[in-house]
Formats: sequence, structure tokens, C-alpha cells
Amino acid sequence: MRKSKKERQSLLKQTIKDTPFITDEELAEKFGVSIQTVRLDRLELSIPELRERIKHVAVKQLDDEVKSLPLEEVIGEIIDLELDSSAISIFEVKKEHVFSRNQIARGHHLFAQANSLAVAVIDDELALTAKANIRFTRQVKEKERVVAKAKVIHTDEEKGRTTVEVTSYVGSELVFSGEFDMYRSKTTKKAGFSNEDRN
Repeated sequence: MRKSKKERQSLLKQTIKDTPFITDEELAEKFGVSIQTVRLDRLELSIPELRERIKHVAVKQLDDEVKSLPLEEVIGEIIDLELDSSAISIFEVKKEHVFSRNQIARGHHLFAQANSLAVAVIDDELALTAKANIRFTRQVKEKERVVAKAKVIHTDEEKGRTTVEVTSYVGSELVFSGEFDMYRSKTTKKAGFSNEDRN
């Protein structure tokens, strides 16, 4: 049964609150209405479009927070970051990221998104990938949106190594998973090095 406008708008508002990165197309499909109707509903409810919602979630000064590489070198858009703990990025798969014959995303783009997120989450000016164990679990197509989530699972201060687990999703489907062994500068206090030794 078709919902009333009031019911639909109430559900739409709740859906966007629960899943802020949902597209107008996905909302239209979910509620069985046109994309235009979704846009009009958003306007009436003063809910910004997806790109603005992403920027709003990423309101933190990420430029100041990411230490290990310039923000523009991160593949995908970082929307959440807690150094040495967790991070999330979104990667929109466009025409230039796919094979022309089948519109399937080239694997190195998914790897680059995950790897750069694993670097970005490290609270150190030097972070390099020492080893990676990765799995591609499903093909990703043009126009799909990949949400990568990084989580620091172990840090060995003595060896200057941090293990970061990254899982990437399209919607609720896992498309990529990886465990990245990251090399970082040994901390001066704990490792007992002077700055001269480190340089």
C-alpha cells in the first residue's frame, strides 16, 4: 500500500539519519517513488544532498589530523578518522576506474582505497605498508559506491609495526578485505632512540 506523503517523509528522514550515505536513487527504489519526489521531499525537510551530507559528517579538520600523507593522496573521501583506532572512506567508482569492456572496477583502485586508509589511520608522520594480505570477494561495477572501514587491531611499539584491518562494502555486501602490516617510526620515548638515530 502506498504511504502518505507525511508517512513517507517521516520514514525518509529516519532512513537518512540511520544511513547518511544513501543516494537519492536508492531512496527512490526503497520508497517506490521517483527520484524527483525524493529530491522534493528532501527540500521540504531541509535535508542536503548526499555530497553535502558527506562533507557535514567530515566536518573535522582532517587536514590537520592525517599525519602520514597529504589528504589529497588518500584514495576516496575520508569521512571519519580516529588516529590509531579507526577510519572510514568513501570511493565513487567512475568511468576512469573500470575496464571499458565490462564496466568492472580495476582491482588496484579498491586496493589503493584500502591501503591509503590504512596509512591515514596511523598516528605517525612515517607510515609505510610492509605487508598486505588481501581478498577481493565480489566484483565492483561503475557507479557503485565503496565504503572502506579501517580498524587498528594491534600495535607493536618495539618493532614499530601496526596491523590494520580494512573491510570494504558496497551497501551491505563485502567486496574487499585486507590486513595491512604497517611500518611506523619507533616512538622516541618507548624505543629509546634520539632524533639523530631516527634520521
